[in-house]
Amino acid sequence: MTIRDRIPPLTSIPLPNAVDRRLLTRRRPVSELAAPPPGSGLAPVLGDAGAPVIGHALASMRFGIDFALHHYETYGPVSWMGSFGQRFVVLAGPEATQVALVNKDKAFSQEGWKFFIERFFHRGLMLLDFEEHHLHRRIMQEAFTRDRLTGYARQFGPVLRDGIANWGETGRPRLYWALKRLTLDVATRVFMGMRSESGHAARINRAFVDSVRAATALVRFPVPGGRWAAGLAGRRTLEAYFAENLPAKRRANGEDLFSALCHATGEDGEQFSDDDVINHMIFLMMAAHDTTTITSTAAAYHLAKHPEWQERAREESLALGDELPGLAALDELTTLDLVIKESLRLTAPVPSLPRKAVRDVDVLGHYVPAGSFVNVSPNTNHFSPGHWTDPHAFDPERFAEGRREDKSHRYAWMPFGGGAHKCIGLHFGTYEVKAVLHEMLRAYRWSVPEGYRMRWDYVSLPVPVDGLPVRLTRAV
Repeated sequence: MTIRDRIPPLTSIPLPNAVDRRLLTRRRPVSELAAPPPGSGLAPVLGDAGAPVIGHALASMRFGIDFALHHYETYGPVSWMGSFGQRFVVLAGPEATQVALVNKDKAFSQEGWKFFIERFFHRGLMLLDFEEHHLHRRIMQEAFTRDRLTGYARQFGPVLRDGIANWGETGRPRLYWALKRLTLDVATRVFMGMRSESGHAARINRAFVDSVRAATALVRFPVPGGRWAAGLAGRRTLEAYFAENLPAKRRANGEDLFSALCHATGEDGEQFSDDDVINHMIFLMMAAHDTTTITSTAAAYHLAKHPEWQERAREESLALGDELPGLAALDELTTLDLVIKESLRLTAPVPSLPRKAVRDVDVLGHYVPAGSFVNVSPNTNHFSPGHWTDPHAFDPERFAEGRREDKSHRYAWMPFGGGAHKCIGLHFGTYEVKAVLHEMLRAYRWSVPEGYRMRWDYVSLPVPVDGLPVRLTRAV
């Protein structure tokens, strides 16, 4: 039997129930995405549609990394799969990823993102293309200079210290949800200049959560009570809030991101319109707090599983003393650097990067026709045995000088994306995660039962299925 005939059943993932077995073991016919042009010498892209209409969406959400790796092992770096009623070309592995993200011929647009999040994050930076994206990014960079980051750190430091100190000894808290509340408090304070205890904060935070979850709704219509309808309502709430508060931000010159975007100026005097500021704020709030929560949770989980690393990191944090750390102090926490990088490798906060081919394109000798939705898979790159030693193991030292396995290929490690659309807030996010973990290390020790293994839910961005229950005790 060849790959053209049928997909081999997936046997490397535990299948605890009949639904999972049906999702992953049913054999499906393989077909070509499209016939290559005669004489082109290109190979067709092979794949399969999966289940009717939903394709492989449920399997991908249910099994995340394991499913992505199985698909890659079955088809190789260029394939296609059915999902959400569409055919998606899947580019996996560093070499295929590089073609799409370097995008030297401008063959790939951000239209792939628009399929998922346009209705909720309209004209956010990640959804813009080419010259327009370059202009907006150049203006926005003014909100992420070292001086601006220093100001943001001054604001999030007290929020994190007070919030984490108030956790107390609560037996086995669900750490993900505690961290999510904390990072939402940071986002409302640092990004919007709003106190978390204000009457608006809870409503605004709920609107962000609803907007994020709506992106991967299987029913993509505003059915009352459904995720899509909740996301649309959330978007309206956010637009109204930012529009109401924008004039005051224009008049003042505060340290929050909202103010920074209102006053950001490009090299030639360009500034954002009111609509631009609103659209970028809604997108950046989503991008900032969700990815920070996921990364903090992943790092905390690995520190719980590996107490020797927790103690090593705690020693460095205690050495900083009791002052709230600025950027220079956070830079000294080198153990946390290694742990965070390895946690980002094992759990990419954004596990897929959608694109759309705007013209026929050759990807590693395969014919991808114009109009194809394309999905780049960081997860696959992060577990490539050709680029990482024992890729499923937690091994922060792989990022230490002398090994630097992340340098094996430009796109072996890519939790922040790459190319022109590489995450503009990566430094802000890294500093916030380090500050979160630093405050946790000062205040607590935490652990999980021996043999515990956290499982991620990939319905939207990764979320621990059980919220990550930990045993939390005071550090001293």
